[in-house]
Amino acid sequence: MDLVLRATVIFFFIFVITRAAGKRELSSLEPFDLILLVVIGDLVQQGITQSDYSVSGALIVISTITVLTVLLSYTNFRFRRLRPVLEGTPVVLVEDGRPVEQNMRRERITLEELEAEGRMQQVESVAGMRWAVLETSGKISIIPASG
Repeated sequence: MDLVLRATVIFFFIFVITRAAGKRELSSLEPFDLILLVVIGDLVQQGITQSDYSVSGALIVISTITVLTVLLSYTNFRFRRLRPVLEGTPVVLVEDGRPVEQNMRRERITLEELEAEGRMQQVESVAGMRWAVLETSGKISIIPASG
């Protein structure tokens, strides 16, 4: 039971931390970020299992995390009101060719990053964007201005 409690606490701690980290950071991992994730994974394993190196302990922890993941996914599917908390909401970054500074600042996205994303989607400048939206996945969707 101790393993289940530790796995549950760590699971929800990681959930909160990843939500706080921001969508954009999680969608574009640099090599350092990948190494950091591996190190965090090792630290999490040590925190959950402590000195329990048994196969049954590993199976209990893996099962607990799997059940919690499925439960969170089902909760997200079943309870529409909880989706903004569990999944996040899209954020408008550009509206009618004008950057929404407050949203860009909150999401820590620079104008240069937004312009680079626009170029990848064949939009020359921010002025050429009707909308730019930071999706819950961390990707930026751009709708070009007509004309």
